[in-house]
Amino acid sequence: MSTPDFVLALRAKIGTDPLWLSGVTAVVLRGAAGYDQDVLLVRRADTGEWTPVTGIIDPGEEPAAAGVRETLEEAGIVALPEALTRVKALPPMQYPNGDRSQYLDICFRLRYVSGDPHPADGENTDARWFPLGDLPPMSDDMRARVESAASGTVECSFEF
Repeated sequence: MSTPDFVLALRAKIGTDPLWLSGVTAVVLRGAAGYDQDVLLVRRADTGEWTPVTGIIDPGEEPAAAGVRETLEEAGIVALPEALTRVKALPPMQYPNGDRSQYLDICFRLRYVSGDPHPADGENTDARWFPLGDLPPMSDDMRARVESAASGTVECSFEF
C-alpha cells in the first residue's frame, strides 16, 4: 500500500515506534435504499482481502473529503458522503517492515454518482459491486463497517 509522504517524514524521526493515525472507510452504496443495494468493494493488493475503500486522512483534510478522494483514487468511482456511520479505535498493528501503528477509523456511507469500478492506483487488484446480501468472505471488522453504512440509520455507532 502506498504510504503518504507525511507518514514517511514522521517515520524518519520516530523509526518503528507506534504512530497514531486517522483513517477513513468509504462504504459506497448504489441502488434503492435497503438491502437491495450494491456495495463497492476492492481486493487489496497486499493481503488479497475484499474490503470497502480505506485510507489515511491527510493532515488538515476533512474526513468525508478523504473518503471521496480515496474512492476516486482507488476505484475510479465518484461518490458523495451521506452519513457518518461509525467511529472506532482499531487495535494496534505491526507492518511487515516493523512499523507499528494504530488507527482511529471514521466510517462513512457514500452514495454512488458515476464511474465504473476498477483498480485505479495499484493499491488493489480488483474493484467491483456486490449485492449486500451476497458479500464475499471478509473480516468481521470489515463486514461491521459495511453493515454500519448499509443499516440506513442516521445514527453513528460508538464503542466505549
